[in-house]
Amino acid sequence: MRKFLFILHVLIIFSFPGYSQENINDGQKQMLNQLRKEVSVDLTGNILPFWISNMTDNIRGGFYGRIDIQNRVYPEADKGGILNARILWTFSSAYRVTGDTMYLRMAKRARDYILKYFIDRENGGAFLSLKADGSPSDTRKQVYTNSFFIYALSEYSRATGDKETLSEAMKIFSLFEKYAFDTENNGYFEVFSRDWQRIRDKMIGESSEKDEKTMNTHLHMMEAYANLYRVSGDDATGQRLRNLIGLFLDHIIDKKTSHLICFMDRNWNRTSDIDSYGHDIESSWLLYEAATLLNDKELTEKVKKVCISIVNAASEGYQDDGSMLTEKNTSTGHVRLQRSWWEQSETVVGYINAFELTQNWGYMSKSLKCWEYIKKNFIDTNNGGWFSYISENATPSGDKGGFWICPYHNGRMCMEVMQRIKKFPDQK
Repeated sequence: MRKFLFILHVLIIFSFPGYSQENINDGQKQMLNQLRKEVSVDLTGNILPFWISNMTDNIRGGFYGRIDIQNRVYPEADKGGILNARILWTFSSAYRVTGDTMYLRMAKRARDYILKYFIDRENGGAFLSLKADGSPSDTRKQVYTNSFFIYALSEYSRATGDKETLSEAMKIFSLFEKYAFDTENNGYFEVFSRDWQRIRDKMIGESSEKDEKTMNTHLHMMEAYANLYRVSGDDATGQRLRNLIGLFLDHIIDKKTSHLICFMDRNWNRTSDIDSYGHDIESSWLLYEAATLLNDKELTEKVKKVCISIVNAASEGYQDDGSMLTEKNTSTGHVRLQRSWWEQSETVVGYINAFELTQNWGYMSKSLKCWEYIKKNFIDTNNGGWFSYISENATPSGDKGGFWICPYHNGRMCMEVMQRIKKFPDQK
């Protein structure tokens, strides 16, 4: 089994679109080598050790729910489902990429805690959050949150070959298709009671009572279904993944601007005026990755063109200092100037992916410059970890870990870079 997983890992590394070595000069090769080295050091010497040493709850199990900007841990904070699922994904993926068994132990810790406390054995699916002692604090079934449990559980299976964990991910997939799928208009509804009855509680970022479907939830469902299909090879999962890709092409991507439409009503009519640059750049590579898994050349080529258009649209938020802005309200013209850790992480990956698809070094230059911005502003070189937000005058703020803030975006960025960039021989 271990030999099989190693071979599979090698095949995955070299399945990316890649780039022609002949089209890259020695100076560019040196820059790519340096980027690969630096993100590897940050992953294994900063991000992962920070979460292991600071967030492991050795008293009640699992991981603490919050750590602030001064590295103060809050043992009584609720333990969010999104946070715990993302922790599981990160350490599972880190083990798969590096082979370090320390990360396997952390992944197993996260998985065991999730299966014991987060999964609702009576009704299925995962709770939104738990109290510090592991008892449920919010029993709603949120599709966004549960998508990350699919993503994380399937990644653990991908890293280890564990079939029981894969089965848990498939159970949530089945619940989505049974309860969350809109049989009349396609797509998925968002919020449900503990026993999977649809409720109209406010959705993530909802701004209008007309909002019933969101880009963000469908994006992370696609991400989750892609990973589930990659690991399981299940035909039904593949069919639903294809449907999600179609929803992006037909409804979620604005055909005039190539930005993503953030909120829609039941019939896919736009209900918001926000261009979210971070989600644009993130979707540009996740959408392409999902399409390639279906092994459909025509679909992949179609998606490739769309993804480049999305990257170019997202570039409206790219700044001269290498950072990516958060969002713009197209009705008022108001631009949110605060930068967040996740948008910068996705910017690095999105532009690398665009470089691979086009061989245009200009995209790679943007990725490299964003990494320089991250090093200067987001990485806490004194106390470890990353800051979560940077103001327009470069002041850090926000917690370092919490319900939303996790090692998933920045950890995944590091691992994507490590896998995508070939290590060129040192130049003489």
